Order: sequence, then C-alpha cells, then structure tokens
Amino acid sequence: MATFELYRRSTIGMCLTDTLDEMVQNGTLTPDLAIQVLVQFDKSMTEALETQVKSKVSIKGHLHTYRFCDNVWTFILQDALFKSEECQETVGQVKIVACDSKLLSQ
Repeated sequence: MATFELYRRSTIGMCLTDTLDEMVQNGTLTPDLAIQVLVQFDKSMTEALETQVKSKVSIKGHLHTYRFCDNVWTFILQDALFKSEECQETVGQVKIVACDSKLLSQ
C-alpha cells in the first residue's frame, strides 16, 4: 500500500471509491478522472489534518496486534479509552494506522 493511499481505507474513502467505481461503470466518469479524484482526496485529507485539526487525544487500551511495514505502523487495541479535554469514550476494538507525515510529501 502506498503511504499516500492511507485515507482511502477510511469509511469516507471507501464510500468515495465505491461511488467513483459506479460512475465509471455507468460511463459518467472516465477511469483517469476517477483516479485524479482519488489522488486529490488523499492530498486534501492530508492538508486538512495538518492545518485544521488542533485537538489532542490520549488513547489507552490493551495492545492486541502491532506491525510495521513499508514505513506504516498498524496497531489493533482492545477496550481502548479515548480521552480529550471535552469527553472520553471507550471502544471495544480499534485499528490505528500511522505513518511519518514527511513521507506523504514525497
């Protein structure tokens, strides 16, 4: 998986991909234009996270699985507690994918 394609595996990324696939199959979009939309989506997500997100969250949980492959860390936590200044939330299982943001600009 290319580092720049991280956001395509998110819920919004999967929905966008499904919609673009349907539009290509219907002839509404060309495959090249659909790829350009996905690339722009990745760039926009990266920019938005760098410039607009100011909140900090602490995460505690039981580490079930972790791996490091192609400069991307993947963690699977069970009974994870997300805590911010405003609230806290417990999640049964969460998958966290992280990479060095400097790699996104390459």
